[in-house]
Amino acid sequence: MKLCFLVEELYRHDGMPLDVVRQLTSWGHRVDVVRPGGSLLRISEEVRAGTHDAWVLKTVSGGPGLTLLEAAAAVGLTTVNDARSIRAVRDKVLTSVIARQHGLPVPVTYSAPRAALFADVPEELFPLVVKPADGSSGRGVRFVSDPGRLAETEQAGEGQLIAQPYVSNAGSDLKVYCLAGEFHATVRRSPLHPDAPVDERAVPLPAEVAEAAAKVGAVFGLDLYGIDVVLGPDGPVIVDINDFPSFRRVPDAVSRLAGAVLELARAGGSDRRGAIAPAPRIPVQPEISHGRPHPYPAAGPGPGPGPEADMVAAVPEGARI
Repeated sequence: MKLCFLVEELYRHDGMPLDVVRQLTSWGHRVDVVRPGGSLLRISEEVRAGTHDAWVLKTVSGGPGLTLLEAAAAVGLTTVNDARSIRAVRDKVLTSVIARQHGLPVPVTYSAPRAALFADVPEELFPLVVKPADGSSGRGVRFVSDPGRLAETEQAGEGQLIAQPYVSNAGSDLKVYCLAGEFHATVRRSPLHPDAPVDERAVPLPAEVAEAAAKVGAVFGLDLYGIDVVLGPDGPVIVDINDFPSFRRVPDAVSRLAGAVLELARAGGSDRRGAIAPAPRIPVQPEISHGRPHPYPAAGPGPGPGPEADMVAAVPEGARI
């Protein structure tokens, strides 16, 4: 198969997904790695039908990679995950609305352009957890004990923020990794409790959490994703949803993830029909030129990414695991 991985600059040396790229290559597949944040891209040639069987995204929130993935979906290419599903979990305001609408256990959420505006949140809901609406990897998450301390959390240039009531816990989060229907759980130190004596390790997955994790995939149309769960006094609470996480502590994670990417590519992407429907696949129309060069050639098999992309491997097509 021919695959294209979009890898943001933050992850250009990261084992995940580069180890997955190497695994797919060793299995005999061709994988192109495109770095949308650090190279000149010939969009009209590289994002067109016929160049790859599927596009895969590993990006930071707000990076240019998601736009390219959406462009690939718009011309009918398979994307992993579905581009609209990724957009829905990257915007935490949108995420909270969809999640609560479908009965997922997420906190009441407030949104504002400045932290000081959260002073109008009912005082009985304090302490709050305040974070950027487009944040990731724990960036910008802070604990606010009372309205009088909101001014201390102001940070310039953050954009839209969300605030949620803090869920009392023992200083740890449960991270659930979802690999195309497989679920794996690890316990880790909460970013709000950096001094908590917690070592990250694999743990059994509680049935109630497994049910919530499966519902997240169904609602958002995700196949490769993770959720952060706090085990509060009233049960599990989902505090974050992210596409393509690190999959740390998942046994044989690289091979499992590479296999999942292949299966999704072969199947043409997710067949989920949740709140975020997969983008429609646009059939390629036959080219009609009447003997003259067509001014806008129909997309078809082509040379693939130009010199702007890093060619990882070129191998005989059709090789399988």
